[in-house]
Amino acid sequence: QVQLVESGGGLVQPGGSLRLSCAASGFPFSTAPMSWYRQAPGKERELVASISPTGGRTNYADSVKGRFTISRDNGKNTVYLQMNELKPEDTAVFYCGVFRTSRYYWGQGTQVTVSS
Repeated sequence: QVQLVESGGGLVQPGGSLRLSCAASGFPFSTAPMSWYRQAPGKERELVASISPTGGRTNYADSVKGRFTISRDNGKNTVYLQMNELKPEDTAVFYCGVFRTSRYYWGQGTQVTVSS
């Protein structure tokens, strides 16, 4: 079955960086577009970034353009989110997601807290 396991979250000061990882299994990873979402307290889950199966195309939410970079390693079945210049408003639980067999799958999420 589809499994997604996120890691790399934590507490970071404003202006700092974090790199999130999502290890995937249970589906042909190299053929699947992958995405990162986030959900802040009291807010709906929102799309942060997505990447095509080969990594040749990426898309970002306007709020993270120029600060976040999504990438993938198909040999390791892993998708990454490099987050730089973090701001307090980036505080959220970050999830990776994939659409397979008519439904969306999520990992358990990893908490990112940006605070001084």
